[in-house]
Amino acid sequence: MTLLYEGKAKSVFTSDQEDVLRIEYKDEVTAGNGAKKDKMFGKGRLNNLITSKIFGILAQKGIESHFIEQISDTEQLVKAVDIFPLEVVVRNVAAGSICKRLGFEKGHVFKQPLLELFYKNDDLNDPLITDDHVELLELASKEELVEIKEEALKVNKALSTLMDDMNLILVDYKIEFGITKDGQILLADEISPDTCRIWDKDTKENFDKDVYREDTGSLIDTYETFYKKLEEL
Repeated sequence: MTLLYEGKAKSVFTSDQEDVLRIEYKDEVTAGNGAKKDKMFGKGRLNNLITSKIFGILAQKGIESHFIEQISDTEQLVKAVDIFPLEVVVRNVAAGSICKRLGFEKGHVFKQPLLELFYKNDDLNDPLITDDHVELLELASKEELVEIKEEALKVNKALSTLMDDMNLILVDYKIEFGITKDGQILLADEISPDTCRIWDKDTKENFDKDVYREDTGSLIDTYETFYKKLEEL
């Protein structure tokens, strides 16, 4: 099987099936666009298990993704898609960069979900962009962007309900979308504590990668606890 792409957290390979790829989750953790990085045994397993479980739950709620099946502790099969070079961020509560950019107090609850778009470009440090930028850069058509935004908000509703059932708050998250060769737009990449900011309802304790970014706890223990909560549903 041929290696097609190797990122910070995953490697993508061809498979023996047409239009099906194999993703392998790695035991690497990064923050600050790779400025901080470490190898942590068991991280790939946890992100794969969590993402596989969440994509399965979203499918039951009518939200389609590229996910096909989990084939090992660290691997899954997915539909082949061309990824839009966009990071779609949905924020329910102010935290992280938006507090620095716009002066929101950490923990401020937004009246409605705030959706932001970032251009996936490491050389430019993934800048915040507008719909007009998306059109000018030809990252997606107007119609595609409308669908992407609609799906992102559907994900927010379903994911917020899921976290609520776990006595957690979905603060914000980053997702990506891809398009199949026949034009179907699908949720892609992953959904895990790597890509979400999640707080305990009562204690506001982090259940996400902020424990690594801010050196406030064990990332592996945090992800393991989150996965156990997910399995108990």
